[in-house]
Amino acid sequence: MEMVDAEAPFLTEHTDDEPVLAGVSDFRGRPVYRSTSGWWRSALFVVVMEVASAFAYYGVSANLITYLTGPLGHSSAAAAAAVNVWSGTATPMPLLGAFVADSWLGRYRSIILAGTLYVMWYAMITLASVLTAQHPSLSGDTSSHPLSLRVAFFYTSLYLIAMVQGADNPNALAFAADQFDPNHPRECAARSSLFNWWYFSLAIGITISVGVVGYIQENLGWGIGFGMLCAIMLGAFIVFFLGTPTYRLYAPTPGAENPFALLARSLAALAQHDNATLSSLLGNQKEYQVEQKEDAVKKEEARGVVRLLSIWAACLAYGVVFAQFMTFFNKQARTLDRRIFGSLELPPAVLQMLGAATTLLFVPIYDRVLVPMLRRMTGSPSGLTLLQRVGTGMTLTLPTMLVAALVEIRRLETTHEHGLVDNADAIVPMCWAWLVPQYVLIGVAGVFAEVGMQEFFYDQMPSELRSLGMALYYSVIGMGNFISGALVSLIDHITNSGGGDSWFADNLNRAHLDYFYWLLAGLSATELALFLRCASTYVYSHKRLR
Repeated sequence: MEMVDAEAPFLTEHTDDEPVLAGVSDFRGRPVYRSTSGWWRSALFVVVMEVASAFAYYGVSANLITYLTGPLGHSSAAAAAAVNVWSGTATPMPLLGAFVADSWLGRYRSIILAGTLYVMWYAMITLASVLTAQHPSLSGDTSSHPLSLRVAFFYTSLYLIAMVQGADNPNALAFAADQFDPNHPRECAARSSLFNWWYFSLAIGITISVGVVGYIQENLGWGIGFGMLCAIMLGAFIVFFLGTPTYRLYAPTPGAENPFALLARSLAALAQHDNATLSSLLGNQKEYQVEQKEDAVKKEEARGVVRLLSIWAACLAYGVVFAQFMTFFNKQARTLDRRIFGSLELPPAVLQMLGAATTLLFVPIYDRVLVPMLRRMTGSPSGLTLLQRVGTGMTLTLPTMLVAALVEIRRLETTHEHGLVDNADAIVPMCWAWLVPQYVLIGVAGVFAEVGMQEFFYDQMPSELRSLGMALYYSVIGMGNFISGALVSLIDHITNSGGGDSWFADNLNRAHLDYFYWLLAGLSATELALFLRCASTYVYSHKRLR
């Protein structure tokens, strides 16, 4: 891709005596200056790309369970498990994407590759939905696994989207954060705000996507809904290209070992408890050269990565709770009275806007009101330390599940009171507003937990492995989906084999989602205790107070 300086007229001119930024270049490998590169001017191009990515992804995922139980004819349990497994497919993908970016392609080229694949796969799922719509006989198939080439084609495109989404996410956020110099006070402060406003921007994309795309899919056609997502991704990809002259690209240290290979070697040494080697490498023997001392620093960084993994494991319950946001919360909403303004009926997926809308409201409050107030109270530059912020979000998952269980109990009682237990298609005379608290709670929890995890894993990871740090955050959500899917499948099998109704029966009026929510509340409480234990002993890798 060839560009000339005239293609970036919005850049300011640098002075002849302005120093170049060390270790940073533009896309052509030329040195760059602070005044003409990076900062918000560059990060915003990346934000546009990723807002479109979130818009497209949630345009698929928010209403996917409806598509699976409708046009594809899956049962409720099979559809919920399929959605969880599909979402969880992205679990190893952030690690793969981080490995490719940090070891070979770099973050910029990795995003270019992802953008190309996005457009291809969204075009593919559009075609798959059009082909399925031309053969409506599938809708009458009540099998959990309707077999056809058209369904296989749909699932292939669906999983390809999940894979590229997972691989792209850690690189995009890390690349945006790379546009801010951590050694420059103003840019360092701006980078901290980036994580808040990144989450805020994604919430905008998700809110619009859930509200608009869900309506289009159910009222104008699934092919039109998916096709719109493809067009939006193409436009955002072009916008990302326009920012190319402004981007800061960090070149690897000349002669440096592959960061993943070095990390693996360091972890192996730690696992073998080779204390003598580590002691020597740490510089206790003067005859060791500077290179060996630097290698010791890398092994100490490996110790830090091990500590990060314990925090990562303690955050998995959050991912399990978040998985319900797109599955059973949606199924609950479908049974309720969703009318507004008299006769206008909201699609179930539109209620997911409540979580995103909460984020839109709460992020500015947190960034502009709570942080300055907490900063004065705690003395921490960010108000709360990163782990305090994550812990607050994880604490909120407990009342989220408790409230969801109580609302489901009330819904089941209403079905009994009105004799609707055996009518699977009945609309329960209970207002959709009963679901507002659980959506609001999960939205507030995300502002604390997810933004905190993003900044924590980026900030605490060695600079060469920051895409891996972002991969750890995204894999929390992915693993949470896998764990949720496994729990649903296991519990469905156990409760079905007992002769009674499954907790996840197709007739939700005979199901027991309340039992499942109580179980998740207990899981959240247990994992919160583990998180507090790990966080209390964690030592931050940077000197400045986090």
